[in-house]
Amino acid sequence: MTNPNATQPGLGPQLYREHTNASRRLEAGISHFAELVQSISNQDVEARYKAEEADNRLPTDDSPPSSQFQGAEGKTIISWEPNDKENPYNWPKWRKNLILVTTMITVVNSTMGSALPSMAIPYMMKEWGVTSEIQSVLPISTYLMGYVFGPIVWGPLSEHIGRRNLSVGCFMVFMVWTLACALAPNWPAMLVFRYFVGVCASAPIAVVTGQLADIFSDTVSRGRAMSWFMVTTLFGPLLAPIISGFCSTSIGWRWTFWIGLIFAGVTLIFVLLLPETYAPVLLTRRAVKIRKADPKAQVYSAAELEPHDLKQILTRVLTRPIRMILTELIVTATCLYLSLVYAIFYMSFQAFPIIFQDVYGLSPGVTGLCYLPIGIGAVLALPVFFSYDRFLSNAKARGAPWSKQEEYRRVPLATLGGPLFVVSLFWLGWSARPGVPFVVPMLAGLLFGGGFVLIFMALLNYITDAYEIFAASANAAASSCRSVFAVVLPLATTPMFARLGISGACSLLGGLSLIMCVIPYIFIWKGEAIRARSKFCIALKERKLEMERKALEQQRRKERAEAGRGIIDDKETV
Repeated sequence: MTNPNATQPGLGPQLYREHTNASRRLEAGISHFAELVQSISNQDVEARYKAEEADNRLPTDDSPPSSQFQGAEGKTIISWEPNDKENPYNWPKWRKNLILVTTMITVVNSTMGSALPSMAIPYMMKEWGVTSEIQSVLPISTYLMGYVFGPIVWGPLSEHIGRRNLSVGCFMVFMVWTLACALAPNWPAMLVFRYFVGVCASAPIAVVTGQLADIFSDTVSRGRAMSWFMVTTLFGPLLAPIISGFCSTSIGWRWTFWIGLIFAGVTLIFVLLLPETYAPVLLTRRAVKIRKADPKAQVYSAAELEPHDLKQILTRVLTRPIRMILTELIVTATCLYLSLVYAIFYMSFQAFPIIFQDVYGLSPGVTGLCYLPIGIGAVLALPVFFSYDRFLSNAKARGAPWSKQEEYRRVPLATLGGPLFVVSLFWLGWSARPGVPFVVPMLAGLLFGGGFVLIFMALLNYITDAYEIFAASANAAASSCRSVFAVVLPLATTPMFARLGISGACSLLGGLSLIMCVIPYIFIWKGEAIRARSKFCIALKERKLEMERKALEQQRRKERAEAGRGIIDDKETV
């Protein structure tokens, strides 16, 4: 037999060289891509903090401070006055609480819409002659597909154009598509309408964390506001099965959407009263008002002087959540854990009928009521959150070294929530059988709801505090990732429960949750080192320290100027 290499001398070394060259080109390409991403992130951070400095009246050079700063071409940059009443941080408590309540009601609409047809799907499929079992998941999955793509746009866009107009516009379009669902003529139209409802409904999920960061300056009040918000995000999907379960068996499945639309109509009143909270937009309005009163005035906000071309929006603003997922280990790990927990929650909308209708023979309406312990568990998580908040405050007052570490502010709550969530899944799986009363597996919802909320409150607060001015983008990244899992994994719910049984399927999910629940412990152990190596966090920290230094210098200059005026006044008096 002829040796092929004998007729082609040097072919082996040639292939090796080609392979080596290809590897080098690949490494060079990856390195170039990483440098490009880092360059965009650095520009992003620098541009945003420059605007923040101007908004807060911080000098951008070593010149003496003036009442306003001179920008490019002699333009005057307007900024907040000390204790400015229009600064959202200085708004009265009642106004901040009203905004919080409004955002909570808005997010109930959003999350309730996700599971609204859960108990109505069999009746919809019967009316339209749909027999495929796999398609039964689609009314919820298509909605959650909107959750995948919506936050990637809404989160960073709210950091570019403001919160209010985006929130109001998305909510009104959300109502239009909900109306379309109530009038849907066939199954394909229903799925298309559900997708667009989900896209618009994802706006509060991505924007609300930014709104809360806009009005609450300290981490304690912001964390408490986030805790209330997180609990309400869970109540929406829990109300949905009750509504659809009782409507479908009595007045018809379409009334499920009519009731959702009525609730949205009431909510719209509050949404229309929602003020703009984003400081750059508020300062822009003030500058426009000044120019309108005096056309000769060259007064602008820092945001107006930033470039607003399409290239900047596409490369810097809209790619921000994706860059965070790809380059930030904290965001990546948080997204993975929250995605699994979130997907398991949405898998319950297929699992509960299998458990409580097939095993125990409960009606759709009563099966919907089996979700109530999850809500009770979520509410019970609030005292735990507030108790830890007080414990942490007392530790800080004593000067305990551990209390100064960023990771100890919220992450320990997830170290409690994670095991609770794992135990609840094993409890549900191994107690759901004919010889055991249905109340026993139903009570597993207490630990499920408590663990779910503690995990979310801890980790979403963590990334909000870690990424501060880019909180909306970080949360948009987390929202999109977990929605991908919530779209895909529920498709496997029915086949998995059929093949593994209730105990086996719940044990598999419990085992995966057990593996993931080590992430908060790793954050506590190595979180500070991870943030120290994070280029995004480094850039944020450097710009923040620089801004704080300038604020301190400005305060000292002000004190020296006031002291100088006091000496002059004393001499004049003498």
